[in-house]
Amino acid sequence: MSSDTAADQTSVSTHILDTSVGRPAEGVALTLSVRSGSDGAWTAHGASKTDADGRCKDLPALPAGTTHVRLDFETEAYFLAGQHSSIKQAEEQQDAPALRDSGAFFPEVAITFAVKPGEHYHVPLLLNPFGYSVYRGS
Repeated sequence: MSSDTAADQTSVSTHILDTSVGRPAEGVALTLSVRSGSDGAWTAHGASKTDADGRCKDLPALPAGTTHVRLDFETEAYFLAGQHSSIKQAEEQQDAPALRDSGAFFPEVAITFAVKPGEHYHVPLLLNPFGYSVYRGS
């Protein structure tokens, strides 16, 4: 890896927007895992929390040979921490589904994606109490 330059490194960043309140989701813990090949074992490679802007900019560069990345977001703690005011509003809606005893319909979100060497991958998570979506950003 000593021959790698910054331009050759593969990197990942993410951010979370709570679409139900139109604000960044602060304080969501996440882990980054990597593997080489579709049959390779997952290895934990980094961990962080989203900042006040919902961003996580401090994930380490990926090791050489990484072909797949998994981001595991711990969303339940965010919903239970009271930072998310729309859960009660959603429960009060006549047609809204009831939350389970855990307080979060999606207690965690795992996003897996393929990577190529030397590229940067920004993978935003759009989150609300009863759904989420992701995309490759820039």
